[in-house]
Amino acid sequence: MTARQQREVWATKVGLVLALAGNAVGLGNLLRFPRQVAENGGGAFMVPYFISLILMGIPLMWVELAMGRRGGVYGYGTTPGMFGLLWRHPAARYVGALGILITSALVIYYTYIVSWCMGYAFFSAAGTYFGETSQTAMGSFFDGYLGVEKNQYFSGIGAAYFFFVATLLLVVWILSRGVVKGLETLARIAMPVLFVLGVALVARVLTLEPNPANPGWNVGAGLGFIWNPDLSRLGDGKVWLAAAGQIFFTLSLGFGAIQTYASYIREKQDLALTGLAAASVNEGVEVIIGGTLAIPAAVVFFGPMQTQAIASGGSFSLGFLSLPVVFQQMPFGQFFGSMWFLLLFLAGVTSSVAMAQPAMAFLQEDFRLTRPRAALVVGAVMLVLIQPVIFFQRYGFLDEMDYWVGTFGLVVMALIEVILFAWVFGMDRAWGEITRGAELAIPRVFYYVIKYVTPLFLVVILVVWTWQEAIGMLLMRGVVPEAVPYRWGARLLILGLFAAILFGVHKRWGGKPMDEMEHPS
Repeated sequence: MTARQQREVWATKVGLVLALAGNAVGLGNLLRFPRQVAENGGGAFMVPYFISLILMGIPLMWVELAMGRRGGVYGYGTTPGMFGLLWRHPAARYVGALGILITSALVIYYTYIVSWCMGYAFFSAAGTYFGETSQTAMGSFFDGYLGVEKNQYFSGIGAAYFFFVATLLLVVWILSRGVVKGLETLARIAMPVLFVLGVALVARVLTLEPNPANPGWNVGAGLGFIWNPDLSRLGDGKVWLAAAGQIFFTLSLGFGAIQTYASYIREKQDLALTGLAAASVNEGVEVIIGGTLAIPAAVVFFGPMQTQAIASGGSFSLGFLSLPVVFQQMPFGQFFGSMWFLLLFLAGVTSSVAMAQPAMAFLQEDFRLTRPRAALVVGAVMLVLIQPVIFFQRYGFLDEMDYWVGTFGLVVMALIEVILFAWVFGMDRAWGEITRGAELAIPRVFYYVIKYVTPLFLVVILVVWTWQEAIGMLLMRGVVPEAVPYRWGARLLILGLFAAILFGVHKRWGGKPMDEMEHPS
């Protein structure tokens, strides 16, 4: 029996597309995107955004899908084995460990953030925060929930801990059910529900009536706040950088999760149309739903000036501090508030499951753990490693992790994989992998885009981010002294997790000749 026959495959193409879209659709679509548009020239932001999508986003999607499908043919569901197939050098396996590190570190704190959405969906339905009608009051409620302060609502971290454990158990249960019964079933249920909730909320926001005292604070002004182009910003390199960065986040590129999902695709199944369909679904959620909900609703109730300040305050400020105030001023606010946070939760949990799947595949395929046991191990590791994130969040522990693995690390990983695929493996062979079984004729120009333009795009992003941000982050410039030890703790956690993964890769492959990469046991 071949390695492919021993592995699960997606049951339907629709399920595959929805699962890939569910991997990509997350909190960044609904919270980060509107903030980025509002801060970077409104409609002008969309010019570099779509250029980045065409020249970097979709090509990288095809690259990762092709790498994953090829890996699955030989029984590999994670990047160590996949990189070994592209680059016949022992170091390839260890470099590929980055793909497991990034998703494993991300899923730890991302699942915690997703659990906030579950908690707030409950608080909205119950009307728990109703009566707190200012951002300051909602900020105090939020801090109480996270255990930063004690107030009349929360005496400690207990509520946040409960909802995290509930979310973690759900993720572990889904993982334990496998690719078809777990991942695909989740996608086939969650994604349609997400679309219905999103459309219903968009319809409600578009029918919001302005306060007669401020007739200029209306939905049209809110949409204009996002979509009216400030063309003078097109010459600002930071806008282009922000747009390229958003494409990374929105399509989940450089994570290593797309490759794992693609490893369950049948050997001759289409990648071209599948990748384009998944990207289109994701973009629809982001541009149509994400661009129509949060900021237009905030403009109606707070006005353009205060909304701009809110957007600059961060995605969490918009989603967890400002919109709960808006819901309290709407008819049936408890219902629409719970819908909003349920929408966020569904978007987040599909991404959490996708991030955890590379670790699942690593444990199942390289260490022969059964699916339920692998899910328990993944859940136990997440439960242990989340503790410093929960208790030291106020000191920037989560922010430090998010920057190095959830921002900077994504570009590093994407640059490595496109170089290995297009230059080491060879662009002719790479193009053959991408176009095999294609139901869509990919224009030949993308051969050159993948080989030259996409790597150059990534190099520019990496260099600029290093100069503008990474050096300062590394040296902890601007960090208050009491937070320095905790930020070092976040770095040590990442390094410790990476060391454990490297040890696992070495135990699996150390000393074995490279020809075994193409003859898996």
